[in-house]
Amino acid sequence: MEQTGNTQNSGEPSAPVAASTEGGSKTGSDMKGLLKQLEAFLDDCMIKKAPFQIPMNGKEILVKITPYLVILGILMAVPATLLALIVSPVAFFTGSGLYVVGMLFALAALVLEAIALPGLFKRTHSSWNMLFYASVVSVIGNLVSLNLVGAVIGAVIGWYILFQIKELYKN
Repeated sequence: MEQTGNTQNSGEPSAPVAASTEGGSKTGSDMKGLLKQLEAFLDDCMIKKAPFQIPMNGKEILVKITPYLVILGILMAVPATLLALIVSPVAFFTGSGLYVVGMLFALAALVLEAIALPGLFKRTHSSWNMLFYASVVSVIGNLVSLNLVGAVIGAVIGWYILFQIKELYKN
């Protein structure tokens, strides 16, 4: 019997070892693979294993208002982000470097949401993907900034709603 993974001392097969890339860095396809695995895991947790489902009429309402909520979020976040970037050199030199890194992640999530906006009105699957990527970037930013409670609460609520409405983004 051929084994595809490494064997441990006990002789049992372990998970296959991914082929290393040049210099040990992750490639774009590796990152897409990780995002697909996360999406599949969350799909299972937030839809199939969720204790309750949002009713279809509730999902329809959420999908209709999502573009407007994104617009509102962008309008509120742009001035705050610009102010934070102006203050960031002071924050960096006073020992709040994590704050600056968190703001850069927030800015990246904001850009992804802005990219998703036109497709949200058309209910395209690619726009849903952009919202998902923005949420992942936001969670990573919260974790890097050591805002662990915010990361967990934001991820659970945001991903639950996002995955509940996923089926309505088809084109």
